[in-house]
Amino acid sequence: MNLDYEKILADYERAKEVYKDFGVDTDEVLSKMKGISISLHCWQGDDVTGFEEATKGMGGGGILATGNYFGRARNGDELRSDLEFAMSLIPGKHKVNLHAIYAETDGKKVERNELSIDHFEKWLKWAKERDIGIDFNPTFFAHPKAQSGYTLSSTDTEIREFWIEHGIKSREIASQIGKELKKTCINNIWIPDGSKDFTAKRYEHRKILKESLDEIFSASVDKTYLVDSVESKLFGIGSEAFVVGSHEFYMGYVFTSKHDIAICFDLGHFHPTESVADKISSVLAFSKKVLLHLSRGMRWDSDHVVVLNDEVVSVSQEVKRADAFDRVFFALDFFDASINRIIAWVTGARAALKSILYALLEPTHLLNEAEEEGDFGKRLALLEEFKTLPFGAVWNKFCYESNIPVGNSWLDKVKEYEEKVLKSRI
Repeated sequence: MNLDYEKILADYERAKEVYKDFGVDTDEVLSKMKGISISLHCWQGDDVTGFEEATKGMGGGGILATGNYFGRARNGDELRSDLEFAMSLIPGKHKVNLHAIYAETDGKKVERNELSIDHFEKWLKWAKERDIGIDFNPTFFAHPKAQSGYTLSSTDTEIREFWIEHGIKSREIASQIGKELKKTCINNIWIPDGSKDFTAKRYEHRKILKESLDEIFSASVDKTYLVDSVESKLFGIGSEAFVVGSHEFYMGYVFTSKHDIAICFDLGHFHPTESVADKISSVLAFSKKVLLHLSRGMRWDSDHVVVLNDEVVSVSQEVKRADAFDRVFFALDFFDASINRIIAWVTGARAALKSILYALLEPTHLLNEAEEEGDFGKRLALLEEFKTLPFGAVWNKFCYESNIPVGNSWLDKVKEYEEKVLKSRI
């Protein structure tokens, strides 16, 4: 389906009038959408493989991309090409999220605690040419020194010091990325540390993790464009019984630390019955910033491609209702090797953006008025009415104004790219 401009405009004008009756200015909302960016995770494009020859294919940390769809990126040039093509099908201007294992070292072995900004020069040059930002993540998994299941919380001093050095180097790299691009660079720390079965020394590991984080965040770096964040997890493969970096641990650390650190909520890192949306306002009452990793758990943290479901919508609604789009950062975090990887990127990003648009279009002021009046029946009825407002017509206008394919016509472009580019990699 590829709608022509006349139909897009006509549908939009009708939707505009409907929203106007509810006190919402759709033109203003579209203007806000242009200023919202999502960080596209590079690891969807190569199944979380990275470019380290010495550790390529090494698992660990519960990181597993399942499937064998052809055409995954095999090097930096292919990955950047795929990312650029994916971004051409997503409305708005967005960022790219890198893990440390995507350093390009010209075939030389460079240990993670020896990485520098020089190993990301190609990424920087590419981002500058396209005027996009880059986020960063130290990689604490898929490495011989992570095989024990413990990194920053390891009782082995040598192992722990290696990972502390990597954490410090990563902050330095992220700081320099931000300065080079003059755009905020989020450096997000997630570690796989934990145990498959019962653990007696939980306190000891968490005490060590706190000390390691203190050392990493105490290192002097320019934070003009740097945002530090930490990410929790409920459990993972190999850490079913005990995860050192739990939600409670990082909540305590962020709120008591003298360092300015954001907390990261990954939608798949909590119990299936927990609401991540409900956590946002709680944290914003104490913390200046929140990072959201949008994913879709299927029975567990299985990192399925984001879709426009209730959870993603409720998260965006909570950000909107808290008037916190200037304090909350959105990023994608999933990996599916069973389908075309570009379709995964584009589907997930467009779904995330739809959820944000849906939230911005919500006549929240009417909900607030009903709540202030104590008319909770009216509030409930309004929430139901809002669900059928014609937000799809506003989305199509957003895509058209962004010079992005409207409807599902973008799939034809992906098919063409698959035939010309991806099949040549088989």
